[in-house]
Amino acid sequence: MVDDTLPLLLRGYAWLPDRRRRSGGAPVRTRLMGKRVIALHGPSAVRFFYDENHVHRQDALPGPVIDTLFGRGAVHTLDGERHRHRKALFTGLLREPLRVGELAERVGQELERACEEWEGRDRVVLFDEMAAVLTRAVHAWAGVPLDEGQVTRTARDLIAMVDGFAAVGPRHLKARRARTRQEERLAPLVAEVRSRGVGDVAGGDSLFGTIAAHRDLDGALLPPRTAAVEILNVLRPTVAVTWFTVFAAHALHRHPGNRAALTGENGPAYAFAFAQEVRRFYPFAPFVGGLAAEELKWAGRTIRPKTMVLLDLYGLDHDPDLWPDPYRFDPGRFLGPPTPQDALVPQGGGPVEGHRCPGEDVTVAVLSTVAMFLARLSYEVDEQDLRIPLRRIPTTPRSGFVVSGVRRPPGDGRRAAAHP
Repeated sequence: MVDDTLPLLLRGYAWLPDRRRRSGGAPVRTRLMGKRVIALHGPSAVRFFYDENHVHRQDALPGPVIDTLFGRGAVHTLDGERHRHRKALFTGLLREPLRVGELAERVGQELERACEEWEGRDRVVLFDEMAAVLTRAVHAWAGVPLDEGQVTRTARDLIAMVDGFAAVGPRHLKARRARTRQEERLAPLVAEVRSRGVGDVAGGDSLFGTIAAHRDLDGALLPPRTAAVEILNVLRPTVAVTWFTVFAAHALHRHPGNRAALTGENGPAYAFAFAQEVRRFYPFAPFVGGLAAEELKWAGRTIRPKTMVLLDLYGLDHDPDLWPDPYRFDPGRFLGPPTPQDALVPQGGGPVEGHRCPGEDVTVAVLSTVAMFLARLSYEVDEQDLRIPLRRIPTTPRSGFVVSGVRRPPGDGRRAAAHP
């Protein structure tokens, strides 16, 4: 069986959908980095993949991904009761509507603050600016100390961890160095806050204090470095919403008719639908993977134990059987009945109590807030390269989306953040 590692690197997001078309829709069997792989597709595959009796995540993630994106000892590397216990920490912090709304409000405040500066500048690279906005907002919301002088470096590091996880060469090395630097920044802060007494830490309601005081199943506090890893697993994915915010700007530029709906009377409801369509339409995660826990059967095919099982995310979000005319940007898809849980999977799927990303609500709330904010701004989109290369993972418009002449409408004041 031919190894597909090089074609994956060359084709990026298009690799798995292309392989699936060539297989006539059957599960794709191949090898990646010398290991047996089977790739699954469809809502039923989502349910199959996220059943812990079928697929394990522990030991499945490649070392380079752990050392850049998630961190050693992270919740993503656990299974079973250990995973459920640690995951409950994040579910409680990231899915509580009041907390989610507070973060969206913080983002709105930071956007207003940043806009005052943008109005005095000749040009603004939206990707860089949104990374700084989200870095300030999530640190303040989570109660993680951050001096203003640290914002630029911290934002770049959090972006680098995401930008380099699927890369080889300089981007990957940059991501490793960024993770090391940020873990070394946060671990002493955990030790310092614990030195005041764990009871005092647990008594606070900040996310930072809650993670610092968390005890695993054995009753022991997380080592300071592991606590730093889990704090980063809140900071990093929140700042990773930068990719979606730039896609939102791209969508508004390509489809300006959405501005009126986002700024109208039903703006918050439309912003939710717009955010969901941005997540569906634009490329983010191409697939997720795990290891077959035992000999399995799928679509009449045998999956041997320890085979790498991939779940096609990008292909599922563009499946014409689920999304009519899937390459047409249409927020109206999300203005009707609720979307089935296993159809929209840009950040993975499965049940909330399992391995499903606990930060989905945060992503949608933050993205909704940013979309409404951008829709009411006046700015010029400079001549630039707005192509989105599917070969690159993760991808974004090549230019970073440059705007100039930023102006708020006369009399425009601060508006409440939007969140579902």
